[in-house]
Amino acid sequence: MKNKILVLSDIDSSTKGILTNAVNLAKIIAGEVTLFCVKKPTDIVKNESQLSAMRTINEKFLKTDNEIKSTIAAISNHEKIKISHTISFGNLKDEIGKRIEAIKPDIIVLGKQKSKIFSFFGDNIIDFVLKEFSGTIMITSDKIEVAATTELSLGLLNENKSLPKNEFKKALVSFAVKPLKSFQIHNNAKLKNEIASPEKIIEYIFEEGDNALKNIDNYLAKNKIQLLFVPREKRKIGNLANHINCSLMLTN
Repeated sequence: MKNKILVLSDIDSSTKGILTNAVNLAKIIAGEVTLFCVKKPTDIVKNESQLSAMRTINEKFLKTDNEIKSTIAAISNHEKIKISHTISFGNLKDEIGKRIEAIKPDIIVLGKQKSKIFSFFGDNIIDFVLKEFSGTIMITSDKIEVAATTELSLGLLNENKSLPKNEFKKALVSFAVKPLKSFQIHNNAKLKNEIASPEKIIEYIFEEGDNALKNIDNYLAKNKIQLLFVPREKRKIGNLANHINCSLMLTN
């Protein structure tokens, strides 16, 4: 039985990159991908009569559906993986909650890109998803591809280097370049020399402060990290996603 991957994204310029990463993830963990797009009616209808509003919503639905089908077809045909999709109009959190309950996904994928209509930054969607969904969450970059090859470059942020037995993490690690890179933030710490541990992990330690995330992001870029594992319980995930350019994987 395949693992269910639910992608939450508005249809904009970032969607192709987000779906590509979700499809690559599906290849690694033997998954199937469903794209869910939800829009708020208030962002579509402006001071119109009921009849006019319904016409506008129907027109927007057809336009969005065509855009989704076009984007999906290009990726699905190239990657040889089927992508299903659903569109909904309504309250963002209500509709997302219903979709999570209906699909019961194993992993939820969110895009980083800010959007006027759908944005976990503007609508606190990431906090809502963390509350509603106890599984693994991927906040993916549309600019840095998470490759489904043995060239996948992984990092760990403030995680136990023994690598907890999360099935998805184990699958991704099996595809990754070794050694992995560990990035730790501590008080009054100095950056240590690159020393590989017995677990084949190289550790970098950063001093806690205002520039910690900026410095870490610089090292992520230097090491060409594509995917960074982050503990789910870490606070201010939205702020972290806003400062780190690669994709994030939130695991228990």
